[in-house]
Amino acid sequence: MSGHEHAHGATSEPSPAAGTSSGRLLLTLALFGSMAGGVLAYTYQKTLPPIRKFAGERVELAVKEVLGAPARLDTLFLVGDALSKTPPTGVDPLEAVKVFIGYDSAGVERGVAVEEGTPGFSGEVRLLVGFKPATGELTGFKVLAQTETPGLGDKIIKDSNFVRQFPGKLANPLKGDKAATSDPSTVQTITGATITSKAVIKTINKAVAGETVKPRLEAFAKGGGQ
Repeated sequence: MSGHEHAHGATSEPSPAAGTSSGRLLLTLALFGSMAGGVLAYTYQKTLPPIRKFAGERVELAVKEVLGAPARLDTLFLVGDALSKTPPTGVDPLEAVKVFIGYDSAGVERGVAVEEGTPGFSGEVRLLVGFKPATGELTGFKVLAQTETPGLGDKIIKDSNFVRQFPGKLANPLKGDKAATSDPSTVQTITGATITSKAVIKTINKAVAGETVKPRLEAFAKGGGQ
């Protein structure tokens, strides 16, 4: 018998080179993944302040628009069960519930503006609503956020005929109708976007008659605020 040994059918072991190549690939992927995560975190931290600043400025511009560019604007914060000129302790002012009060050059109140939201067809319709608390008369509204169907639901922003109906209307409560109307408490809804139109109307009614803001505004006006 020959001393020559045959290894037919034996399982071959992976070469050291192949193992080293796979290991390097995994290490490279892990390194780049870690770097990408670090870059995203850094970018988020750097861009967050400007984004938040822009959001605050956007709301302020919306307030001035729905209240007709008031000569003076006061911001009140919901602190506990009352409105205060001082933000609640430990709460970011941008995240706090706020009420904006606009005054003319003679110091006469022109109206208040509050933020409110209601589910629409595709998501929440969030508005800034301006009104006169004593009468429920609207001074206007501004869409802050919406994800409604382009070409239909987004007409609450783009359809000027729809938007300009609201100033002067009485939200006690406000109603919607498919037909044109001169009723002081009714607006014409958008054809093909009835659900979104009704979401706007419902949001406005919540803002004007809302239990969160209305009684606290009355208490603040009587000296119950800080």
